[in-house]
Amino acid sequence: MVKLALKNIKEIEEEYRSEIKKLCDEKGKYFDELFKKYEKNLTLEIHFDHTSTKLYKVTATINLKSKKVSVREEGDDIKKVVTKLFSEFKKTVKKQYELEKKDYEYKRKRK
Repeated sequence: MVKLALKNIKEIEEEYRSEIKKLCDEKGKYFDELFKKYEKNLTLEIHFDHTSTKLYKVTATINLKSKKVSVREEGDDIKKVVTKLFSEFKKTVKKQYELEKKDYEYKRKRK
């Protein structure tokens, strides 16, 4: 089971908060499905940072058995940043998870 934790959500303007929470919940369901049979309870942390400029910095982190996976995106539009972050994070986490499961050994051609 994957628990979703949104950190510093108050950094986002109030008009976008509920929309971003909903988007994170929808995208987070994928990780719940991916780690359904995982031995360890995981926490997916999404950390928001909004500096004095109009730049949003969003970081996603999950602590797997073998290592901590972290991806960071930044940009002007918070919705685009979160969507891009989840797509990159999905690729990275899936690759690391498959390495832990050692799927690559079964897919190798044997001589």
